[in-house]
Amino acid sequence: MLKKTIVLLPGDGIGPEVLRAGAAILRECAQEFGHQFDLPEYPVGGAAIDAAGDPLPPSTLEACGKADAVLLGAVGGPKWDALPVGKRPESGLLGLRKGLGLYVNVRPVRLRAPLRGISPLKPERLGELDLEIVRELSGGMYFGNPEMYSVPEIERIAAFAFARAEGRERRLCSVDKANVLASSQLWRRTVNTMSQVYPAVQVEHMYVDNAAMQLVLRPSQFDVMLTSNMFGDILSDESAALVGSIGLLPSASFGTGAPLFEPIHGSAPQIAGKDMANPIGTILSVTMLLRDTLGLGIEADWVERSLDRVLASGFRTTDIAEPGAQVIGTAAFIDHLRQEMQSTLAHAERYGWGV
Repeated sequence: MLKKTIVLLPGDGIGPEVLRAGAAILRECAQEFGHQFDLPEYPVGGAAIDAAGDPLPPSTLEACGKADAVLLGAVGGPKWDALPVGKRPESGLLGLRKGLGLYVNVRPVRLRAPLRGISPLKPERLGELDLEIVRELSGGMYFGNPEMYSVPEIERIAAFAFARAEGRERRLCSVDKANVLASSQLWRRTVNTMSQVYPAVQVEHMYVDNAAMQLVLRPSQFDVMLTSNMFGDILSDESAALVGSIGLLPSASFGTGAPLFEPIHGSAPQIAGKDMANPIGTILSVTMLLRDTLGLGIEADWVERSLDRVLASGFRTTDIAEPGAQVIGTAAFIDHLRQEMQSTLAHAERYGWGV
C-alpha cells in the first residue's frame, strides 16, 4: 500500500473536466489496490487570477512543492489575453516549472491500435508509431533569454534522454540547428561527449527543419528525440497531429522537485463546459504518474488495457470520431472506462495478466 499526495490543478477551460477524469482513475486505483491518495485541489492560471489576482498563488506553489506529484488540467483563455505577458495564465505554468525545478519534459507519441484509422498518414508511411520526445524545459527564450544553454544544462537533459533510450530501442536523435545557432553547436558537441558514457545507444543528429519533415515522412524512424525547449514544443505538437488529435497525448515533467503530469492540449475554451473534452491525454498522464513516479506498473497497465478495450468497442469523443463510431461525452467515456476496468479485474486471467 502506498500513501501519496497528488496535488490537482484544474486550471481553465476544459482543464477541470479532464482533471475530474484523471482524479476518478486515481481513486479507482487507490480503492482496488489498497493505496491512499490524497488529492487536494489548488488554483492555477486564469482561475487563480480571478480568485487571487495571481496566476500562481504562493499557496499553490507551496502545496505542489510538498506533494509527491502534481496533475494539471490546462491553463489560458481569451478572457485573460489583454493582460501583460508576465501576468497571463501561462506565466503561472512557467512559474510552476521553475518553482519545482523541472528541467525535462517527456512526451510519448504512441498511436493506440484501435485509433490507427484516425491518423492523417497513410498506413505504409505511418508504420509503428511509438516514440518519445525529450524536451529541455528550463532554458531558452521561453524565459525571456536568448537561445543559450550551458554545458551542465545540456548534460543533465542528455543524460535523461540517454537513459530513456536505454530502456527502449537504444536509438537517440538529437535535434538542433547547429548550422545557424552557436547554442546548437554547443548542444551537439555536448551530446557527442555524453554519448561516450552510453555506448549501447546509437546517436544521430538532425536539424530541426529536417526533423519536422521526417516526422511526417516516416515517424517510425524515431525512438527517442532529444531537443531544446522551443524546438521540443513545436515538434511535440506536430507529433500530436500524427495520432489524429492533440487530445490523445500525455506528458510528464521531471526535475529536482515534485514531477508534473499534464495532457499536452490547451484549455479549448470553445468547448469548455459542454461535456465534449477528450480525457485520454489526462488518463495517459495518470498512467505515466503511476508507472514512472509511483512505480505502480500493474495499475498503469490495468488502466491502459482497459482504455484500449473501450476504444476497440467503438466509443469515441467528438474529436476522434470515425464513421460508425458511438460518440459520447467526457463523463460517459469515463463511466465506460471505469466499467471496463472492473471487468478487467474480474477476468484478469482471461486477459493473460495478474493483479
